[in-house]
Amino acid sequence: MSQKILVLKGDGIGPEIVNEAIKVLTAVQHKFGLDIELHEELIGGAAFDALGSPLPDATMKKATEVDAIILGAVGGPKWSGVDGSLRPEKGLLGLRSGLDLFANFRPARLYPQLAEASSLKPALVSDLDILIVRELTGGIYFGEPRGIRTLDNGEREGFNTYVYSESEISRIAHIAFQAAQKRGRRLCSVDKSNVLEVTVLWREVVSDIATQYPDVELTHMYVDNAAMQLIRAPKQFDVILTGNMFGDILSDAAAMLTGSIGMLPSASLNSDNKGMYEPIHGTAPDIAGKGIANPLATILSVAMMYRYTFNREDVASAIEQAVNSVLDQGYRTADIVGDAQKTVSTEEMGSAVVSSLQ
Repeated sequence: MSQKILVLKGDGIGPEIVNEAIKVLTAVQHKFGLDIELHEELIGGAAFDALGSPLPDATMKKATEVDAIILGAVGGPKWSGVDGSLRPEKGLLGLRSGLDLFANFRPARLYPQLAEASSLKPALVSDLDILIVRELTGGIYFGEPRGIRTLDNGEREGFNTYVYSESEISRIAHIAFQAAQKRGRRLCSVDKSNVLEVTVLWREVVSDIATQYPDVELTHMYVDNAAMQLIRAPKQFDVILTGNMFGDILSDAAAMLTGSIGMLPSASLNSDNKGMYEPIHGTAPDIAGKGIANPLATILSVAMMYRYTFNREDVASAIEQAVNSVLDQGYRTADIVGDAQKTVSTEEMGSAVVSSLQ
């Protein structure tokens, strides 16, 4: 059966890193005899510039027709003056909500070759392997009402609504518990239930669902403490479950424990395991076009695509082993380079992974 994949290169370094992911896709296609059908559309700032919309109808239509999506990154200061409804990020949010990609998996794994690149002492991060499960289509990023209004006294006021329904919490909790069952069987649910009523409900629902997973140890932690504990003793965590905003922040913090945000992939899935796969970093406009961006997070996102959407653990493992091999050989992009390493370009790193696969 053909594997239909939509490629959305996006903005900034997006095209550069996605090009390397496509090279890896071509390599696994030949190695495993896969029937891959690639489609490409515009999203984000590039789509706005060309078509006047960050999420053109053609892009959304094709997104509904394919099995999986590979995304680079969207946004940048170039579009800072654009109306809020047309900002590049609206394209990404529109895809998430339109495809109901509610479950976001963000692994924070430290490759042993990069232990010295972490901001923490190697003893604190050696063998680090955390999975953050983030609810992606609810919470304050999508809550209504929202906006900026002028009060009677003439002062402007910004407002957003933080809201979660019981069903939204329940479905992401089941995903997180099931993920924990396949790992270390420990789940920490992160909230702010001492202040926010919406997370009081979050804690209650997660606790109720825990009774269906007696083999998983459930703990709860306030988000401020979780941020501190990630820095103090990150290996205490196995799976972290949290809402949209907290997950956004904590996963970026966890990323730096691994040496570089350029190493971390992500998967955003719906109830049918249709997914959008992307690196967790942004468009990095300051280095766009220089050929120095790290493509490994995007390449590892392809591995996640084969694990979660296409159920091909053999392909996923082969890609991950190839990345591990190039790191063993000392290849490094500028963000992860250390002493006596081989500093390579974006394209050279992608080619090294392809060579290892072959």
